Order: sequence, then C-alpha cells, then structure tokens
Amino acid sequence: MTVTIKDVAVRAGVSPSTVSRVISNHPRISEKTKRQVRLAMEELGYHPNILARSLVKKTADAIGVLIPSTTEEFFMNPFFPEVLRGISDVARREGFDLLLSTSDSNKEDVKSLKRMIHGKRVDGVLLLSSRMQDPLLDVLQDHPFPATLLGRPQSGFEIPWVNNDNVDACYRATRHLIDLGHRRIAFLCGDEALLVTQDRMQGYQNALKEAGIPIDRKWIYASSFMEQGGYLGMMRLLATSERPTAVVASDDVLAFGAMRAAGELGYQIPDDIAIVGFNNVKLAEMSNPSLTSMDVHIFELGKTVAELLIEQMRTHKLKEKSVLVPSDLVIRHSCGALNKITHQN
Repeated sequence: MTVTIKDVAVRAGVSPSTVSRVISNHPRISEKTKRQVRLAMEELGYHPNILARSLVKKTADAIGVLIPSTTEEFFMNPFFPEVLRGISDVARREGFDLLLSTSDSNKEDVKSLKRMIHGKRVDGVLLLSSRMQDPLLDVLQDHPFPATLLGRPQSGFEIPWVNNDNVDACYRATRHLIDLGHRRIAFLCGDEALLVTQDRMQGYQNALKEAGIPIDRKWIYASSFMEQGGYLGMMRLLATSERPTAVVASDDVLAFGAMRAAGELGYQIPDDIAIVGFNNVKLAEMSNPSLTSMDVHIFELGKTVAELLIEQMRTHKLKEKSVLVPSDLVIRHSCGALNKITHQN
C-alpha cells in the first residue's frame, strides 16, 4: 500500500498542506511541527517524490558545486573537503541537495556548467576557484544564473563572492618572519594563473618591499597545491648557493612537503629554516614540529558562500555582493617564535 501525504498528515495531526510545506522546508513552519511531521514520515516510511515536486515547483531543490578541473588537488588537499563540509551544513539545513561535478579540463568545466544551467538540474551553482581568463565566468556572463564564487573574480566580472583578504593575510605571514629577524624569505605557491596565488604573492612582496628586502625570483617556486610541489620546491630552494632562512608556503600542504624535504636533507625546523603555512588545516597542529599557519576559517568560507547563493536564489536578484572572512595567524613551533619566547623566559 502506497503511503500518501494525507496519511502522514493524519499521523502527525496536521493538514496535508502543512506536510507539503515541511517537505519544502518552508521557513514559516515551526521546528516543533517539522520534527512532528518528519517523525510521522519516518514511522510510515514515506518518501516524497522529488522529481514530481520539482516539476510542480519548477525548482530542483539542488545546488551545483563545480569542483576545479584539478580534481586530484580537490581530493588530496584538506582545504576543499572542509569547504564542502561548510557548504553541506548550510544546504542540509536549508533543504537543498548537492550535485557535485568533476572534470579534468577547463573545457569539461564549461560543459558541466552549461548542462547544469540549461538542463534545470540545479537552482544555482557554486564555483570553488577563480583564475585569470576564467571561461566559467564568461558562461555566466552570457547566461545569467544564480551563482556564487569562492575567491574573488577577475576585474570586469560581476558575481557574488566570498574570500579572505589574501593580500593582507600573506603580508602578515611574511611580516611575522621578518619580525623574527629573517631577511632571506622564500615563497612556495600554487598555479600563478589562480587569483589566490596572485594575491598571496602580492602580500609577500609588499612585506619584503616595506622592509627594504629585495625580491629575488629564484626564491619563488610555483607548483600545484600538492605535497609533492612543496617537496620539490624546498629541494630547489635548499640547493641554491645562498639558501633562504625562512619560507612562506601559500598552502599547508605545500608546507608539509617543504618540511619533508628539509628533514631529508638534514635541516632542523625551525633552527635552520623557519616555515609558515596557510589555511590552518587540522593536520597543521599534528605535524612535527607543529606548523605555524594563517587560519582562513575554511568551514566559515564554505558556509558563507552557500548562504550567499541561497539568498540569491530565493530573492531572484543577481546583484554584486562580496563577503570577506577574516584570517588569523596561529603561531606554533615551525616558525621559531615559541622557541624565542621560551629562551627569553
């Protein structure tokens, strides 16, 4: 026997229309009533026909998440799963499913985005990275659709976005090392086409210029945001005739690779070379030595970018809006600051 909305309404002691509103997560229904109806649905084994509801409402009750074409980075770098956890937390609360799209090229990214828009499979999309000459922003400019960007867009594009002030954050990370007495400071970063890389490099260079330290290109190494990139970068840096005494890594995963390389070559961290990372992933506290890192509040970034998209979907306004999530330097043992404090005491 098929269980209907009417059966659920009788069991919960409410009207069928109230059951329907609970299923659609209507904001005016009290939490008590929602719990009552959901319990009745569970007891009766009722499962709403999502496809039928979508046809009636003309909405998919789903959010599309475009995973960057560097799929390996997405699954290997702790930053992205933590962002996704924040997005999922909001989507679940607001009654939306997530449709994840993976690809291995920018061309495939474009095809995925167009399928989401024209196929009515989602009500809005989240872009999880931004780069120069981004073809995804070209698509959204030609086909207006609710969308939000994690990162900042290239100048000339209007899309709501959520980001940190990466220029200031990397300036502060670099300044921290300068204040500890370092003047030969290297920079490990990701793909230079990514705007986050450009911003963090700008902050690094701003701090050096302010301190009167020359910018030396041989101490800047770009790679993918993978542990191996940090490892190879540090190997190259330590092979230079005048090696750096400190490194700013624009991602904790790069920092972990750099620490592995330094250890293999017999260098002690932070005595021989100090390291500051970025993102403050959970492993930063557990590394040996523990990693000083700029906390960008990853979970909060994910929550905020999802909330901004849902607001846009519900108000039907494609307005430009940006949110900056603050960042904080978490000082641990890899930079040497704690060692200095201990010696002074």
